[in-house]
Amino acid sequence: MNVQQYSVKLDAFEGPLDLLLHLINRYEIDIYDIPMAELTEQYLLYIYAMQELKLDVASEYLVMAATLLEIKSKMLLPKKEEELFDEDLELELGDDPREELMQRLIEYRKYKEAADDLKSLEEERGQMFTRPPSDLSEFNSDTQEAPLDVNIYDMLGAMQKLLRRKKLQRPLQTKITRQEIPIDVRMTQIIDELSQLKPNERKNFLQLFPYEDKEHIVVTFLALLELMKKNTIILDQENNFSDIFLSLK
Repeated sequence: MNVQQYSVKLDAFEGPLDLLLHLINRYEIDIYDIPMAELTEQYLLYIYAMQELKLDVASEYLVMAATLLEIKSKMLLPKKEEELFDEDLELELGDDPREELMQRLIEYRKYKEAADDLKSLEEERGQMFTRPPSDLSEFNSDTQEAPLDVNIYDMLGAMQKLLRRKKLQRPLQTKITRQEIPIDVRMTQIIDELSQLKPNERKNFLQLFPYEDKEHIVVTFLALLELMKKNTIILDQENNFSDIFLSLK
């Protein structure tokens, strides 16, 4: 089965504004004073990773990439001499090319926070039962701090690091043997690997990619996304930018 024929679209991608807001939160960027060079670079890296993994990149992501490049280029243009001595006039005329993007992100963040609040209320209501409380002490023997949730963007960030590492470690001369693996077969292999772990043991995300073959890397990553979608595996990380670990749910 040819891996290149796969075109996967995931519900976890909510749109380019969602990706931009994720980058702003992850890199602690001031939404009212966006450094366009840094934000544009990180956004394009994520788009590149999506394309490398044969994911279906919607046209709206590419439109946003063009918009970011346009804003970045406008900010690099020299200002008129009179504007350099009259910053108040510049703000009054709304000449900041980031203004429209900033307002869109602020509005999107409001709706996203409202949606998160409603989801929290739904989960809180789902914990209410009419039956008497049960003794769950046996499940609380090993209490520990809850790890951070891992989303699709964290996975893409980990893949960026992996692709760079594989490129640096690639030997100058090698003999490549092509072996195509269907995604469902790779999913079964991953489940088998995780089922062999000891209780409370986790597997490092990078340990699932021992091979240099790009097609094997892509299939493994897509298999992980499918297992995430089916809620078969648990992914967590201790801190931002730290390694991602996997275990069976």
